[in-house]
Amino acid sequence: MASSRSATEAPPAEVTAYGPVAGDSWDEWNPTEESTRSVRGRHRVAKQRGMARSSAVLGVGMVAAIGAGGIATAQDKPRLPVSLPDLGSLTDNLPGVDTLAADTAESDTTTVSAPFTQVGLTQSDADAGQTDAGEALRARILQQADQQQAAADQQERDALAKAAAAKAAENAAKTAEQERKAEEERKRKAEEERKRKAEEERLRKLAATFSMPLASYQLTSSFGDSGSMWSNNHTGQDFAAPTGTPVKAVHAGTIKEAGWAGSYGYRIILELNDGTEVWYSHLSSMTKTSGTVTTGDVIGNVGSTGNSSGPHLHLEVRPGGGDPIDPLAWLRGKGLSV
Repeated sequence: MASSRSATEAPPAEVTAYGPVAGDSWDEWNPTEESTRSVRGRHRVAKQRGMARSSAVLGVGMVAAIGAGGIATAQDKPRLPVSLPDLGSLTDNLPGVDTLAADTAESDTTTVSAPFTQVGLTQSDADAGQTDAGEALRARILQQADQQQAAADQQERDALAKAAAAKAAENAAKTAEQERKAEEERKRKAEEERKRKAEEERLRKLAATFSMPLASYQLTSSFGDSGSMWSNNHTGQDFAAPTGTPVKAVHAGTIKEAGWAGSYGYRIILELNDGTEVWYSHLSSMTKTSGTVTTGDVIGNVGSTGNSSGPHLHLEVRPGGGDPIDPLAWLRGKGLSV
């Protein structure tokens, strides 16, 4: 039979999916109907051919799958290099392999271009889109940072403006308070000045209606003094003057009493219109003993009668005819200079 061989003939070399076993040579093999027919023996060419064809198909499919997968992730990471054994010598003459490879290449091309061509973009456009998206994100981050910084700056400016406004308000309040106090002080001084001038005017007018009891004198014992000559403290003011010096009515009034009065000597009591009594004591003589008098009228003369150590006028002032008061203070209150 055509398939038989002698016992001394060497068995055919083993064939793998990738070529002959190392050390064997292998001529170009073209399958024919005769060579593909079933043959007795250990090895069947049909199985070898089928394995080679399956390997070719598998290799082409792997190329297509890797190409498609690479394109699917092209936008995430770069493609990895794929190394495959050269299957050209096994698949060049297999029927249908060329068509399968062409279909796979076409599918690969379609798969690669589909994601971009469907939206009218190229690979450059997609890369540019990634760059633009990154720049847009960076721009948004910077914009948010700028907005936050602007908000912080505005908050700081608002706080400073608020503090400045509060300080200005405080200063304004202090200034207003100082001005208010200054105005009150000015008004107070103005009122005091007005009152002073009014009192001066009153006293000036009042002084025109009052007079000192003596034109010339020397003040000696004062009101409230104590001494061996008085049983109690001194109740009047003494005006020392030579005997016979004229004594005047200090104000208009009526002579209520005139005559000898014990320790007072000769005494005249002049009652004024407001009921105040003015006592003139130790007189040497009395020229007016009754009736009404006006300011400055002479009513007697200085003497040393009664309990006296020398010529002088003892003057007492008793408001309403009661207890005596300081005659000098009373005279000053009437606008007289003492």
